[in-house]
Amino acid sequence: MGNANLTGRYSVRVYAICKDELKFAARFMQSVREADEVIVLDTGSTDGTDGELERLGARVHRAIVAPWRFDVARNLSLTHVPDDTDICVCIDLDEVLTPGWRAALERAWTPDATRCTYSYTWSWNADGSPGMTFWNEKIHARRGFRWIHPVHEVLTWSGPSPEIWVRSEEFQLHHFPDVMKPRSNYLPLLELAVQETPDHPRNAHYLGREYHFYGHHQQSIAELRRHLSLPAATWVPERAASMRLIAQGYAALGDIREALRWSFDATLECPEIRETWYELLKHAYNAKNWPLAAYAADGALAISVRPTLYLNEPEAWGWQCHDYASIAYWNVARKAEALVQVTEANRLNPGDSRIEANVRLMTPPS
Repeated sequence: MGNANLTGRYSVRVYAICKDELKFAARFMQSVREADEVIVLDTGSTDGTDGELERLGARVHRAIVAPWRFDVARNLSLTHVPDDTDICVCIDLDEVLTPGWRAALERAWTPDATRCTYSYTWSWNADGSPGMTFWNEKIHARRGFRWIHPVHEVLTWSGPSPEIWVRSEEFQLHHFPDVMKPRSNYLPLLELAVQETPDHPRNAHYLGREYHFYGHHQQSIAELRRHLSLPAATWVPERAASMRLIAQGYAALGDIREALRWSFDATLECPEIRETWYELLKHAYNAKNWPLAAYAADGALAISVRPTLYLNEPEAWGWQCHDYASIAYWNVARKAEALVQVTEANRLNPGDSRIEANVRLMTPPS
């Protein structure tokens, strides 16, 4: 597919879209400096982002996309990437490539490759450790690709033959979002995405999740249940994630019975990931159903390998899981196990007076 250039390396170009992201411009350009070229489509900055990117060496194009759609903007930015590019790296200005990324990518790439998957850290814990990390897939060959969907856009292959995927275990991309940046346009864009492709399971899940974020729990539950009814909704981790969100919605509405039922169903749907058991553990704790809570704690703690899926949840892998487990075990007289778990919760979350008090309570007298 691609052809190594005369130096034995591939032609590698980074492309991105932006609007009013001046605060990220210098950091972004520093992280992508290993590329042969950086191409940015500015969609209407008023804070000087476009000029600063040009000053720092990017080739900047300008266009207004109205009505706004992420897929249209991505596709327009891709048109500015030269046809002789071997590897296209699509990232955003609030993302950072780690040093040595190009060499890592070139070691993984092959002349007939179409796409590369890589480690993407989307969020970070309070202590600076990685939060949600999963395999992403926005590195691709120049031809045969286009972006689809108004938001949460995905890259689709339309080439004449099956895709050839490679994976880089070394390449890493880190996301450091602007938490003050509004996401108010996400909901109408997701509603549009579902209107355009009502049978698309991922968009249905995302829309239900977005309703949940806004506290529209009845709408969220209805859309997530619709997601589960779709014939194409066969990806088990995503189905379980919809069930967990339904459980959270019912809990927010005060219906603990339905919250327990849906979180229990999630463990049946996808018992191999900790997140489903942790969800059941929380609802059982809130219901003071200690045998069920201890059962859920057993299921959660039996899983020690964190999934590399976008659906993984940092809380299930942090101190909170051990804290809930310790209380569940204590209330079913599994006191030695309770002490192990509260000690781990204290180690991961030092200085919490409640957990420290539980350590003292659960430590047998000497």
